[in-house]
Amino acid sequence: MRILAVGDIVAPDGREFIYNNLGRIKRKFNIDYCIANGENTAITNGITVDIANTLLQCGVDVITLGNHTFSNKEYEQVLNDIPRVIRPLNLPEETEGMGYFVDDLGFLRIAVINAMGRINMDPIDCPFRGTEKVLKKIDGEADIILIDFHCETTSEKLAYGNYFDGKVTAIFGTHTHVQTADEHILPGGTGYISDLGMTGVRDSILGVKKEVIMNMMYTRKKYRFDKAEGEVWFNGAVFEIDDKTKKVTNIERLYFSEAQLAGKG
Repeated sequence: MRILAVGDIVAPDGREFIYNNLGRIKRKFNIDYCIANGENTAITNGITVDIANTLLQCGVDVITLGNHTFSNKEYEQVLNDIPRVIRPLNLPEETEGMGYFVDDLGFLRIAVINAMGRINMDPIDCPFRGTEKVLKKIDGEADIILIDFHCETTSEKLAYGNYFDGKVTAIFGTHTHVQTADEHILPGGTGYISDLGMTGVRDSILGVKKEVIMNMMYTRKKYRFDKAEGEVWFNGAVFEIDDKTKKVTNIERLYFSEAQLAGKG
């Protein structure tokens, strides 16, 4: 089983890259299942019904979110009507939608969980305790368990990863939009990477026009976050899982442009 995890898809350029190229990526890397973070896919962040459905139609199996879950006015409809779009499990209990999705493929059951960190983030319930509750709830219902931990700091991500080492199949971080080079299999057998990176315009600062962020940092004033334009790069990772043991045997980081994908770069 080869599972593709796609880093934060940012703005129209990022999602168009996925619409146009995900099928080719899945074929090239022999992907059996795909998870993508979609909390930045809409203009001004968040996700819409149309975007969610289009991502699912083009080959994403489960869409995860994060701190921008509520950034688009369609969030209620998305979370209520599209179960394959999940939001952080440690949001308030009355929040629409679910923090996990169990996909029964007939020959294999895959659980995808979404949790969010607390350091330098909005106040939220404990992701450790929240994840423990979900794992108890789905105990015996899944053969493979994958977690998108949407979090700001590598220290919290590493703590979370090691805490759940051996209890889940793989943990991949999202949110910082910068791919980390620390992919490895933890001592208990859980596949781990601190951050998948960003699928969006490379010549930017986290998908935003560089001038906007530089001016903000220099002047300490607030500016409108205009999305960058230019060549889009795909970021993600492939987790190879042994069919018998259900353990990760290899992790491969992916980082390329459309031209490179086509063999032209």
